[in-house]
Amino acid sequence: MNLAIVHSRAQDGVAAPPVSVEVHLSGGLPGTSIVGLPETAVKEARDRVRVAIQNARFDYPSRRVTVNLAPADLPKDGGRFDLPIALGILAAGGHIPRDLLDKYEFLGELALSGAVRPVSGVLPAVLKARAAGRTLIVPRENAAEAGLVADANALAADSLLDVCAFLRGAATLPAAVAPSSAPVSHDAAQPDLADVRGQPHARRALEIAAAGAHHLLFVGPPGSGKTMLASRLPGLLPAMSENEALESAAVRSVAGCGIDHRRWTARPFRAPHHTASGVALVGGGSIPRPGEISLAHHGVLFLDELPEFDRRVLEVLREPLEAGTICIARAARRAEFPAAFQLVAAMNPCPCGYAGDANGRCSCTPDAVRRYAARISGPLLDRIDLHIAVPRIALAELGGEAAAGEASAAVRQRVAAARERQQQRAGRPNAQLGNADVLRDCALRSADRALLERALEKLGFSARAYHRILRVARTIADLAGSDAVERDALLEAIQLRRGSLPNGGDA
Repeated sequence: MNLAIVHSRAQDGVAAPPVSVEVHLSGGLPGTSIVGLPETAVKEARDRVRVAIQNARFDYPSRRVTVNLAPADLPKDGGRFDLPIALGILAAGGHIPRDLLDKYEFLGELALSGAVRPVSGVLPAVLKARAAGRTLIVPRENAAEAGLVADANALAADSLLDVCAFLRGAATLPAAVAPSSAPVSHDAAQPDLADVRGQPHARRALEIAAAGAHHLLFVGPPGSGKTMLASRLPGLLPAMSENEALESAAVRSVAGCGIDHRRWTARPFRAPHHTASGVALVGGGSIPRPGEISLAHHGVLFLDELPEFDRRVLEVLREPLEAGTICIARAARRAEFPAAFQLVAAMNPCPCGYAGDANGRCSCTPDAVRRYAARISGPLLDRIDLHIAVPRIALAELGGEAAAGEASAAVRQRVAAARERQQQRAGRPNAQLGNADVLRDCALRSADRALLERALEKLGFSARAYHRILRVARTIADLAGSDAVERDALLEAIQLRRGSLPNGGDA
C-alpha cells in the first residue's frame, strides 16, 4: 500500500485542532501536490521537504506524490507540517514503518539540511496530544516549552534523520523536559508594595481590587505614584494555579513571544505604550494573533496616560472587559483568545497634570479640563469599578523607615483569604458575578438599599454602576470576614466609585 497517515496539530487561536497528513504515492509524471486549504508557507513545504529528504540520504520518490491535510476546511499555515509531510512520504515509500505512526504526533519545520526548526504554539499542541493519548515529537528548541506539561509525553528531535532512526528502532529521542532551574518565587517575581510611601487610600483600593478582581483607575498629578502602585498589583494577587499558568503560557506560545521558564508561573503585567493600535491591543491580523489583552490573561493590563490613547482604540476594550474573551473575525479566519485580565489605568486630572493641586500650579481652563476628560467615553469608565484620586505626596512622607508601608506578602494573605471565601460561595471572584449572583450574594437591608438608590440618583450612576458598587461592597465585606454586606462596606464602595474625575462627574 502506498498510503501513509501521520498525525499533527494546526494552530487556531489558542486551540490545536488535529490534522491528519495523508500521503499517497501513485504512478504518473513525478511531482508533489499539497491539498487541504494550505496557506503559502505550507505550499512551499514541498520544496523544503524534498531537499531535506535528499540531504537525509533518502531517495525522494520519482512518482506522483499527493499530500492531503485533513480536515480540508481548516486553514493551515506556517512550516509546522514539514516534518509530518516528510515522514508521510518516507512511510509511504517504505523507508520507515507505518504501524508506529498512530502512536505519535509530529510538529516541526524542516531546514534544507534536514534539521528540525522550532514552531509556535507547541504548548497547546502538547496539551491536546496528552488528551488524545499520543506522544508528541517536537523540535529540540521547543523541548523546554513542551516540558512545562509535567504529565505529558513529549520527545525532542534535532533532525529528520533522528526521527527516522527512532521510528526504525535504531536510536532513542530524549524526553522534552523543562529547565532544571527553580522558578522565581512569587515574592521575588513582583515588586513589593512596601516600596510605596504614603497613599493609604490608594493602597486600600489596590487591596480591594486584588481581592475581588476589580478594574481600577488612578487619577492624580505626575509623580504621585500611580505607575508604582499599578506595578504592585500582580504581587498582591494569589499565585496562579497550574492550569492558569498553562493557559497564560499557551497565549505567549501562540503569539511567539517566548516563555521565561523561571517566571512562567508569575502573573503577567502588560503595559503597552499609548501609541498602540487597536490590533496591537486586542489582537488581529490576516492570520489572527493575540494582542496585549490576551497576553495579560490571568494578570494585569496597565494603561498609563489613559486619555492619550486613541479613543477608538480604547473603545475596543469594552466587550473584553466584561466577557473575558475576544473573538477576532476576518473574512476567511475566525479565532477566539482568552482575555480574563484586570485593567489598571492611570491618568492626570488635566492636560498640564496639576488640576486641584493645593499650590495652584494648574493653568488649564475649565473647558480644557472637560475636553481632556471627554477623551475617555462614559461606557468605558462605567466598566471600571474603582475610581481613585491619588494626591501629590508630601516630601516628608518620602523618607525614613516610619514611612514604609505594609509589604505585599501581608496584603496578599488577606487577599487570598477573601478570594477563598468568594470561591467557596460562588466559584469565582466578585467582579465576575452575574446579575443574579449579585442579587443573591450582595443582598442589602432595605434601609441600605434605599441609601444606595439615593446615591445613584444624586451622583448620576448607571444601572451597571449599581451592580458594580454591590460587587465592590461584597469584596470589602469579604476582606472584613463578614457574611453580610454592612452599611460601612456599602459607603466605602460608593466612595471608591465616585473617584475624582476632572469634570467632577463619573460614569
